[in-house]
Amino acid sequence: MSLQQFAPQVIGGALIGLGAAVLLLFNGQIAGISGIYGRLIHADFGARHWRLAFLIGLLIPAIYLLLQQATPVKTVSVGVLALAGLLVGLGTGISNGCTSGHGVCGIANLSPRSLIATLLFMISAIVTVFVIRHMI
Repeated sequence: MSLQQFAPQVIGGALIGLGAAVLLLFNGQIAGISGIYGRLIHADFGARHWRLAFLIGLLIPAIYLLLQQATPVKTVSVGVLALAGLLVGLGTGISNGCTSGHGVCGIANLSPRSLIATLLFMISAIVTVFVIRHMI
């Protein structure tokens, strides 16, 4: 495989890192998406402003890519999506953060808790993909 095949992933990873660094440098905030989202409603107007802008900035590329797809990769029921969302919310609550907070910012800050959380995220993802591809 050539480096050109991984270019979108490398660029995406660099943009995530850049976004986390810019948010920390200019706003003093860690780019933990679950925390940003969770505090959106309870924040005062000024704090709500940057949180909303940050989340919209995350959604715009995803919406653009979805609109570019002629057909979805796989159709999933609303119930499965709702269950998946609840499980992700439960997981972020148990681990005190999400993959962006622990995996990008926490590891960059050399946090042992974030290293362990990220390892558990990755193990869970590997097991999930294995089960879905080979057992279901």
